[in-house]
Amino acid sequence: MRKRILLTGANGFVGRYVTKRLKKEGIEVFALVRDKNKLHDLNSYVDKFFEIDIDNISDNIFDELGKPDVMIHLAWGGLPNYQSLHHYEEELPQQYSFLKAMVLGGLKSMVISGTCFEYGMQDGCLSEDNITNPQNPYGFAKDTLHRQLIFLNKEIQFNLAWCRLFYIWGEGQSEQSLYMQLRAAAERGDVEFNMSLGEQLRDFLPVEEVADILVNIAMKNMSVSTINIASGKPISVKDIVGEWIGSNNWTIKQNLGHYPYSPFEPMEFWGDTKNLKKIIES
Repeated sequence: MRKRILLTGANGFVGRYVTKRLKKEGIEVFALVRDKNKLHDLNSYVDKFFEIDIDNISDNIFDELGKPDVMIHLAWGGLPNYQSLHHYEEELPQQYSFLKAMVLGGLKSMVISGTCFEYGMQDGCLSEDNITNPQNPYGFAKDTLHRQLIFLNKEIQFNLAWCRLFYIWGEGQSEQSLYMQLRAAAERGDVEFNMSLGEQLRDFLPVEEVADILVNIAMKNMSVSTINIASGKPISVKDIVGEWIGSNNWTIKQNLGHYPYSPFEPMEFWGDTKNLKKIIES
């Protein structure tokens, strides 16, 4: 029997790439979505869709969703507004109730997207052992959900892989993202792209690689608690923007220093990938 994987957030930025990657593995793909009318080109990649909002579920939700072997859980509302109180006032309790109901119903393995924002304003190379200290509502809600699931896991055995996503980029991303803002400016024919000085170090991964990693982890059915999904290679913002410009043969120039640095982000911030490499190579 083929492995059955349930994917939530299938129509989101990362979810669309994960859906297509799962199909290449010969997986039976089930997708939980809020609106099937927005799926467009995903129909051929999914074996069965469930149109359910996680804020309105029954106690039998695991059975209703086809009793999957593994769930890759990417769904999260209220983005990309990371400062909204919605994340812990509304989203957090809904998320935990849904995940707990799935575990109580019989789910044995889940892969969940966390965020590098759980680390807060810490500088340098960040390992999964660093104490979290989120500084925005989104990071706080994700970190709290992770802690809740760790406690739940002490009561009920299930495989938990909490994947802290760093800076993802690619086609289909939010228009507010750095990559998509640059692309839009280049395609408009803008001469310059306004930026900060761009010296801040970040950890960027293309979305295709992130999808590959998430599917790889899901296929292993491992309980590893926390994994940085990162490159482990810090790069300055101005350098990554320069790479994007060069690889696309855009003529736009960087206007460095137009904006001040954000007071909500550290200057140097990248992920330790030793744990990730061990898991991928296992």
